[in-house]
Amino acid sequence: MVDMESLKLPRFLLRDFKAKLPSDLAKRFRALNESPYSTRSFSFYASVSAIASSKIEGEPLEVDSFVKHRMLKTKYLPELVRKPDDLYAAYLLAQSHPLTPKRFLQAHRKITAHLLPVAAQGVLRKTEMVVMQHGAQRIQYEAAPAGVVPELYASMWGDIRELQKANLGIKQAFFYASLIHLVFVNIHPFEDGNGRAARLLEKWFLSEKLGEKAWFLQSDLHYYHNADRYYKNLNRLGMFFEELNYGKALPFLSMLPQSLKTK
Repeated sequence: MVDMESLKLPRFLLRDFKAKLPSDLAKRFRALNESPYSTRSFSFYASVSAIASSKIEGEPLEVDSFVKHRMLKTKYLPELVRKPDDLYAAYLLAQSHPLTPKRFLQAHRKITAHLLPVAAQGVLRKTEMVVMQHGAQRIQYEAAPAGVVPELYASMWGDIRELQKANLGIKQAFFYASLIHLVFVNIHPFEDGNGRAARLLEKWFLSEKLGEKAWFLQSDLHYYHNADRYYKNLNRLGMFFEELNYGKALPFLSMLPQSLKTK
């Protein structure tokens, strides 16, 4: 039996999180992509996820253009499609393999194929990290000190492994998926690609707990359409890693279930 009390993740908001969820959460989740699963349908949803997540990071290609590129083989300039294509490849990897630390590093290497030098792909950072505010030349967040990144990263994965063994209900699964996303972003363990990797990790974990239907959840698109709120909710916790207040995390954690459309 999994000892949930041993988890190091800040899980004290679980009760408040559950109270904010819609009563028909399970029904909304079951309604995702009512048509039978197929390679084509997964390709469509993965395409939308990859470009929406990329656009959060400032990629210029529009969502519908990238979908045409992936589904209809429409040609665009290579510099417009390389990074979203890399993220798409990581989604394909995740969809067909179990979530493990080694596999996640492999996914990061795919994500950053055109972002980082080969030596920095799938490798924890060894330098300090600041996150700049989108559209402004000022520091938005100072991430975990480089010296503690390996320990924090290993601790996060220890908790993920315990959660993978646990019998989680749908509300708990959504809570921990969002929380892992948040904790990962706060650590910011890589030189680049952290946001893209965090959003993939969130959905990958959710698919392991709730099944392949989770891949049709358009959380990335929801975050993109609400990018200002997404970053505002991330920043509520504080500017410095050592001073983060997870008591203010509920608005961010609530965004993932909000990506389920009302039927």
